Amino acid sequence: MFQIHQSLQADAAALKDWKQTWMQVQTQLLEYVSNPEVWIGLFMVILKIILIYIGARLVVKLANSGLQHLLTAREKSPLKFDSRRTKTIGKLVGNIVTYVVNFIMILMILSQFNVNLGPVLAGAGVVGLAIGFGAQSLVKDVITGFFIIFEDQFAVGDVIQVGAFKGTVEEIGLRVTRLKSWTGEVHIIPNGTINQVTNFSLYNSLAVVDVSVAYEADIDQAMRILEEVVNKVYETNVNMVKEPEVLGVHMLGASEVTLRVTGECKPNMQVAVSRELNAAIRKAFQAAGIEIPYPKVVTYQRKEAAGT
Repeated sequence: MFQIHQSLQADAAALKDWKQTWMQVQTQLLEYVSNPEVWIGLFMVILKIILIYIGARLVVKLANSGLQHLLTAREKSPLKFDSRRTKTIGKLVGNIVTYVVNFIMILMILSQFNVNLGPVLAGAGVVGLAIGFGAQSLVKDVITGFFIIFEDQFAVGDVIQVGAFKGTVEEIGLRVTRLKSWTGEVHIIPNGTINQVTNFSLYNSLAVVDVSVAYEADIDQAMRILEEVVNKVYETNVNMVKEPEVLGVHMLGASEVTLRVTGECKPNMQVAVSRELNAAIRKAFQAAGIEIPYPKVVTYQRKEAAGT
């Protein structure tokens, strides 16, 4: 009975101590919340964070605007610069500026919470070293991206083919290259996987048009009409850089004679030029009565002599 009484007294004392502790916590919390200096300090921290964020965004925007102005001035300069390479380097520098400013912004925000940046930077260096060993493919992508730009293998706006992907280069980043195909798909290719590139935008392209006429048609007349048509198209088509050339008979087929026309045009404009040439040639041949070959079946019947 005495032990039970002692246990009850101990529980009552513990409960009393707990109530006193809870009252102290409530009192301290109330004093902390009601302290105007706390709210002023919190407001100042939030205000500084907002100002740091706005300042970082303004720096990025001003840097991009200044870079764009510099690139525009270079394009108008009497000294001719490669616009492809200038545009590519501009995008790359813009990405680097954004990454650097965002990193500095994060460090400045952490400093507002009294975070010691020394250990953070040291830890980031150790983590970066570990990532460098563990993520060799990432390092390979970055190094390959720099060599692509340095060697001018391709630039933003070029039409290239990488493996099975063909499209217009939209961006060359530190890690990936973005290609947009003519049907609208965007292919994101890691730079480290780009081993072989075919660039269709470095030099002029060649439009090759094969025109088939029937064997019954006058070949000389067809070639004269071809020369007249291609010369007219050349005078009005801004994508052609050299007068087209009628090469003559290219092939003798089973039911047609194939005439070939070639025309040098601006990079990647060969398809559009070929379409316009085909349409103009078809109209001219139709007006001149030159027959376009189509499948024919000729049937011969043998007449046997009477009485046999």
